[in-house]
Amino acid sequence: MIKVETITDGRIHQGDILQNVEYIEQCSTEYNEVEKKDELTISKITFPYVIVLTQDCDLLHDYNSRSEWDEFKQKSDDDNEVNPPSNHDKFLFSVIVAPLYNLDHFYDGSHLSDLGQKMCGTPSKKGAYATNVLKQNKNPRYHFLAFGDDIDIVNSVVDFKHYFTVNVNYLKRVKENHYKGKVSALYRELICQRFAAFLSRIALPD
Repeated sequence: MIKVETITDGRIHQGDILQNVEYIEQCSTEYNEVEKKDELTISKITFPYVIVLTQDCDLLHDYNSRSEWDEFKQKSDDDNEVNPPSNHDKFLFSVIVAPLYNLDHFYDGSHLSDLGQKMCGTPSKKGAYATNVLKQNKNPRYHFLAFGDDIDIVNSVVDFKHYFTVNVNYLKRVKENHYKGKVSALYRELICQRFAAFLSRIALPD
């Protein structure tokens, strides 16, 4: 059973679970012949839940560095002789996240049906074996999360192949209203170790 904590220090943490996070699927510009101007078209996917996978030390350094620059900007309005921080070296461009998929929907392969995609699911001929492999985290692509009564999220699956990145400041705004909690350190590190192992696997020829 995954333990979830509530952290209210204002920054993004590795293991944070956030709700209604948008992913920009496509962005294109087309010329409108009628109105004689360019039109920007944006296609977005909103994931019900995601978990943050970026290293917590990087998130902490980013937060501290941005806080220093924010403090400098506020002070420099009153005192032009205030020295700025030395650099922006610790700033992050984006944060790595991965969707949480409803376990029951994952079993029947319907967890991306809203996108018109049919996924593999759990083949009936494998039945209990496939279920045990998933729940015991023996499939390197997936991580099973069983939540307790401390958070109102159904049992879920992380698909490490479906990770994406989002802007740091955007994610902070999302967290203000859609924060569900943070997976406690022991479970969080296991998830991130498995994610790193999945990304670093050796590609084998077909």
